[in-house]
Amino acid sequence: MMIAKRALFLWGGYEPHQPRETSELFASLLRERGHHVEVTADPDVLVDADRLAATDLIVVCVTMGEITDAQERGLLEAVRAGTGLGGWHGGLGDAFRARGEFQFAVGGQFVAHPGNIIDYTVHIEKPDDPIAAGISDFAMHSEQYYMHVDPASDVLATTTFSGEHAPWIAGIVMPVAWTKRYGAGKVFYCSLGHTVADFETPKARAIVERGLVWAMR
Repeated sequence: MMIAKRALFLWGGYEPHQPRETSELFASLLRERGHHVEVTADPDVLVDADRLAATDLIVVCVTMGEITDAQERGLLEAVRAGTGLGGWHGGLGDAFRARGEFQFAVGGQFVAHPGNIIDYTVHIEKPDDPIAAGISDFAMHSEQYYMHVDPASDVLATTTFSGEHAPWIAGIVMPVAWTKRYGAGKVFYCSLGHTVADFETPKARAIVERGLVWAMR
C-alpha cells in the first residue's frame, strides 16, 4: 500500500523556462500517484519551519532567482533534517547563483549551454537503478547543460559534448541526472527541462518523475 507524502513546489525566476508550467506538470503527476502537493511562487514558505518539517519533498524551480539568508537557511535546515530536494534544468541547477551552500546541497551549478538548442544524446549510466530502470539512451533537442558537478554525486545519466560549439570540450562526458545526500535529505537533479516541451519526451519525463518520488522523505 502506497503511503501518501507531501510535496511543495516553489516556482519563479526566468519566465522563458516556463517554471509554473513545468511545476504544474510534475505536481499533477505526483497527485496522480496519490501524494498531497502544493504549488507556490512565494519564497517565504521557506521560513515556515513547521511547514517544511511536515513536507517530504521540496521542488525548487526558480532559475536565476534570489532568496534571503533566512529563506536559504530554512530550506537547507529542512533538507539536512530529512526533507527531500528535487528539480530540473535551471530551475534547480541555476536557481540561486549567489548561494554557495545551496549549490553544495544540489550538487551542481549550470555554467553554459554551448550551441543553445541542439540535438544530443542522453546516455543511461545506471540502468539497474530504480530511477532509470527500463530506460534506454535517448535523443534530446534542447539545451545541453555544461555544469560544475559535485564528485560525491551518484550519476544516473550523462551526455557527451561533440566540441562543435566549443572545441575545447570535445569528448567531455557531463552528468545529466544524479542523486546525492545533503545531511539526512535525499537530493535529485536532472539537467533536462528547458521548457515543458522537453518533457514531451517520455524518457525525460519519466526520469524526473521517478527522481522526485525517490527524493521524498
